[in-house]
Amino acid sequence: MSARRAPGRDGESSPAVRDRAVRFLRTRWRVLVRLGVWSVLEAGQTFLAGYALARAMDAGFLAGNTRVGLLWLGAAGLAVGAGAFGTGRVYGVVAALVEPVRDRLVSAVVGRGVREADSGTLSGLTQQVEIARDTLAGLVLVSRSFLFTAAGALIGLFSLAPLLLAVVLPALVAGVGLFAATLRPLARRQEAFLAADEALAEDLGAVCQGLRDVTAAGAEARVADGTGERIDAERRAARALARWSVARVAALAVGGELPVVLLLATAPWLLGHGVTPGALVGALAYVTQSLLPALQNLVHGLGTSGSRLTVVLRRLLPAAESGAPRPDVRPDPPGTPSPTRAHDEPDAAPERHDSPGLHTRLTPPAAPALTLASVTFAYGPASEPVLDGLDLVVPVGGHLAVVGPSGIGKSTLTGLVAGLLEPREGVIRVCGDSVPSPQAAASRVLIPQEAYVHSGTVAENLGLLRRDPVPEAELLAAAEAVGMTPLLRALGGPGGRVDPTALSAGERQLIALARAYLSPAPLALLDEATCHLDPEAEARAERAFAARPGGTLVVVAHRVSSARRAARVLVMDGPRTACGSHDELLRTSPLYRDLAGGRPARPAAPVR
Repeated sequence: MSARRAPGRDGESSPAVRDRAVRFLRTRWRVLVRLGVWSVLEAGQTFLAGYALARAMDAGFLAGNTRVGLLWLGAAGLAVGAGAFGTGRVYGVVAALVEPVRDRLVSAVVGRGVREADSGTLSGLTQQVEIARDTLAGLVLVSRSFLFTAAGALIGLFSLAPLLLAVVLPALVAGVGLFAATLRPLARRQEAFLAADEALAEDLGAVCQGLRDVTAAGAEARVADGTGERIDAERRAARALARWSVARVAALAVGGELPVVLLLATAPWLLGHGVTPGALVGALAYVTQSLLPALQNLVHGLGTSGSRLTVVLRRLLPAAESGAPRPDVRPDPPGTPSPTRAHDEPDAAPERHDSPGLHTRLTPPAAPALTLASVTFAYGPASEPVLDGLDLVVPVGGHLAVVGPSGIGKSTLTGLVAGLLEPREGVIRVCGDSVPSPQAAASRVLIPQEAYVHSGTVAENLGLLRRDPVPEAELLAAAEAVGMTPLLRALGGPGGRVDPTALSAGERQLIALARAYLSPAPLALLDEATCHLDPEAEARAERAFAARPGGTLVVVAHRVSSARRAARVLVMDGPRTACGSHDELLRTSPLYRDLAGGRPARPAAPVR
């Protein structure tokens, strides 16, 4: 199943995000005061940058008094040093404002991961939280800089000559107003672009993992069309965002560059109405050296990063509320070609239940463990069915092996049973419950070929599918049953630390097998889950699952020895299937004879 988060459903609205921001700032008013105090030094630097230049010209160099001119320039230089000192202190204050936000988001994301086993926790913790922190810090710096820089420049213009302020202020206000009017449309299109990009990435991830089944089912054209639609959607979103981005350029032109043109165009009139040459030069310095750069930073920072921050916060903030609902979880549509996802075993895991012990957890249900009635599945409306009217019953305690050529759809079958895919026709039941349903999901555990192992202790990895900590004796018994005991000792016992990158593929499979063995689910689906183990280790693991009290095993076999151990074997040959014992299929199924090498049955060696 794939958890897809629609902004309008699981995210908070923009007003809700703003309300949270206002409440947070009220509790940090002392930090805001410190931020304002240090920012005043920057405003003073901006004020003197134009005013000192004007006085140096009018009262100094143009008046023939070089000493006065140099003194005013020296004052401007001292103001630059004071402003730099204030800027250095500002960064420390911004950290005091932003880091508590990061801490809250980290706590919320971790809490959601622990409470709900959310598969998006790692992305939220390592990427989205850092995006939120860095973007928020940048927005605080950019917004603060514009406010205080504009204040210093406008006060300076008024001090030099009110007429200068009358020329510059209307254009500046118009530019800022134009930018403010485009913020909401830009934010919506930025969010649409991010959503389209994520949808394309998710689709490509599914397609790349399911290329084998896509080819086997002849669904190349269907999958290509679906991926093409995702690409077209992202291109349309990018074009819409680019069109609205033109408004930012217009805002910069009106608010930052038009004042320069107006000052130059009205220079004769200004000089004729009492504005001095030095004041005019100072006004140009205010506009080109202060207002224009500050407006550029505001437009580019707030216009892009602001909408990005809003999107990230909408996704992260709901986790801060206890009992927050999980995102909608629904099966992928039939066109999705990846029934087995390499690293999403927790999503395919059963719901966790209180479990006093292994032998008391697996209570045999009255209904068969697995029932398929007239199940038909294809990866597209025009594709040949992978399964065509399949009827199958696996009783409680049964052991079924699924064999067939590579790419024939064996993993598709496990995906259907696990609820990751929906059949076109027919009914699938697990322990009497329809698939998909929460009850059916709680009754099966899927172990894919690429085993999922996370950092932490061995006990945490093995107990991932259990609500409560697993008693150590039960952990040791499960490890012994599936043949994981040597690895358990090598890792330092149940409390030993696990580094997934230091484990081989076979070692990761042993951990996943022991975890599934401890699961409360009676039906175990092994989708080539032992392919990295040697034949003896594979035999031991399969026999352990087949011997679980009340347990049922369906194994996608990559070795014929797995089929010999099973009570029943399902041979897949496109829409044609055959089911029977090993000996029966050797007599009746040419394909199975080819797979088995035409050899008669022989008893498997006992596990020592």
